[in-house]
Amino acid sequence: MITVPAADAPGAFHHPALFYQGPDEYLAGVGGFVRTALEADEPVLVAVPGPRLGPLRESLGGAASGVEYVDMTRLGRNPGRILAALRDFAERHAGRPARIVGEPIWPGRTEAEVLEATRHEALINTAFAGRDASVLCPYDVAGLAATVVADARRTHPTVVEKGRELVSPAYTDASVVSGDCDVPLPEPAPGAVSLDYARGELARVREFTEAWALGTHLAPARRGDLVLAVSEAAANSLSHGGGHGTLRLWTTAELDVVAEVRDGGHLADPLAGRRRPALASVNGGRGLWMIHQLCDLVEIRATCSGLTLRMRVADF
Repeated sequence: MITVPAADAPGAFHHPALFYQGPDEYLAGVGGFVRTALEADEPVLVAVPGPRLGPLRESLGGAASGVEYVDMTRLGRNPGRILAALRDFAERHAGRPARIVGEPIWPGRTEAEVLEATRHEALINTAFAGRDASVLCPYDVAGLAATVVADARRTHPTVVEKGRELVSPAYTDASVVSGDCDVPLPEPAPGAVSLDYARGELARVREFTEAWALGTHLAPARRGDLVLAVSEAAANSLSHGGGHGTLRLWTTAELDVVAEVRDGGHLADPLAGRRRPALASVNGGRGLWMIHQLCDLVEIRATCSGLTLRMRVADF
């Protein structure tokens, strides 16, 4: 059983990775964490892939009713959406320790999704710094690549193996891990279309995107999501990216639709778009927040020459 340790100081944040092999280790580790929190009358959120939810509920028995459950394959399809959901849960229970199980990486994730989920894991430590919260992150070490497990040691201050929680010597500052995730994005296949735009041409960007999207398989609602996401990205270019940018659009072999905006901007806040902006916020990442909510995957690359924002939209 994993116990929730007493905080080293008021407001201490606890973020262990649980390395498990097989359902028995999973249920013992996650179930132990949840039971300990419930016994202390602490709010618990469990955000794990859907197939894990049923066995976990069954193993918890009557205690299962005191837990909030989320299917991570839905919430975390775009890893950039996860952090805000975890923070929202903690905010709903302000003044009490928040206990969360979050499994953002599972076998079958694409390489791009794993990369953004790894960035998410690193940024958790920044987003929850100074908060009285615990986020346990399970990792299927038998089903995941060794590189993924190695990165988990870098993004978590402690790791749990065979029921024992130990300090991770490989733990690395979030800014370093996030920087390591900024690998070059692959070029699109032939057939991509492009549009250069400048101030005063936002309507032109929307019209160009909408006309192109009509030739894709996207349903009308998802076409609307794509146009809105591109519009928000282009608006950021015009306001914060030097007043001009380049839009590229293409489809993948998996039938996903991809939009990419490049400009001369910079990303000063690594949490921009990953935390819910305040209602009164004017320049607080509202555009990036909306883009993360609309898209199935968002990849951001910041270099000395500017910013690249790549957005992927599917019909499901």
